[in-house]
Amino acid sequence: MNIGVLKETSSGETRVALVPAHVAPLVKKGHKVLIEKGAGNAAGYADALYEEKGASMVNDGDALIKSANVLLSVRAGAAADDGVALAEKLTDKHIVIGLMEPYAPHAAFDAFQTRKVTAFSMELIPRITRAQSMDVLSSMANLAGYASAIIAANHCPKMFPMMMTAAGTIPPAHVFVLGVGVAGLQAIATAKRLGAVVSAYDVREEVKEQVESLGAKFVVFDLKSASGEGGYAKAMDDAFYAKQRELMKETLATKDVVITTANVPGKKAPTLITEAMVKAMPTGSVIVDLAAERGGNCELTEAGEAVKKHGVTIVGPRNVPAMLVHNASMLYSRNVTSFFDNLWKKDAPGDINWDDDIVQATAVMNRGVVQAGVASWIGGKSS
Repeated sequence: MNIGVLKETSSGETRVALVPAHVAPLVKKGHKVLIEKGAGNAAGYADALYEEKGASMVNDGDALIKSANVLLSVRAGAAADDGVALAEKLTDKHIVIGLMEPYAPHAAFDAFQTRKVTAFSMELIPRITRAQSMDVLSSMANLAGYASAIIAANHCPKMFPMMMTAAGTIPPAHVFVLGVGVAGLQAIATAKRLGAVVSAYDVREEVKEQVESLGAKFVVFDLKSASGEGGYAKAMDDAFYAKQRELMKETLATKDVVITTANVPGKKAPTLITEAMVKAMPTGSVIVDLAAERGGNCELTEAGEAVKKHGVTIVGPRNVPAMLVHNASMLYSRNVTSFFDNLWKKDAPGDINWDDDIVQATAVMNRGVVQAGVASWIGGKSS
């Protein structure tokens, strides 16, 4: 296989899909690795490092596309700013692997169909033991959780740790994490390491033990559980969220920092923090909204901005994993190469193993034919 990696061109995207450390194993297996010049520069991976590991550098992205059978991307399909333009350059010989946002119709998917492309979306990796090394969402959420605590500490006018000085004792900051998935757990762990007093809430009561194992307090509201499939929270009705907000207002009024992480795949993020709740928070407190790109968990969040409303700083960062681009690229590369290795039949390398459950779960297109798992989302006639 000729494996190609293009320079990412989407706004704010600095990650690269393949890092030099993962080139050599691919070359050893007989694959040819083609890297567009400069693809790894923003992530701290120079062209020379790729060449040292056996990759061939290509000056022009279009030339790379013509030579490659497989394209490894960070963003493709609906997830990429230029998803349509890229799709229109492909043919039925191409297999594209990357983050694609395959949750709604998009012109990029129409182009995939027309060009008879085969495509796999890394967001759809199932949360099963065998797929852990491929789980991009968990890898990136881990980094986002860490970064959220650092962002909060930078914006908070209070120190996180307690400090005893000759001039008196400085009390620790109180951090509240909303949503205890991978990102939430890492936010809890990082805030604790920084010395804050941490509490957390999630609609899935079974995560209580995980929260407490990190030394944080699990806040219990009198609500029914909203546990969904694959470890995610499921969407609930308006009455549930209204009662949740009512119970949460009093809790938020005592916190210096709130980190929100609640996302439902393919849907707008639930609004957990209303303007009235922001008004009740202490002056100088901080909200870091990790769901900003999907509409935000706070109704005052402005994606990509840090704004001050009612004395509260509300930060809505975009593409948080890219803030730790070197590590994010390394983890993404590990995820995508693990998926690539699993893609093929063991006795016939080069033939996709369509019987594999991970392959089936992530498939968007097979030579332009929309796969059943995403047909209801992106449209098109499925196989």
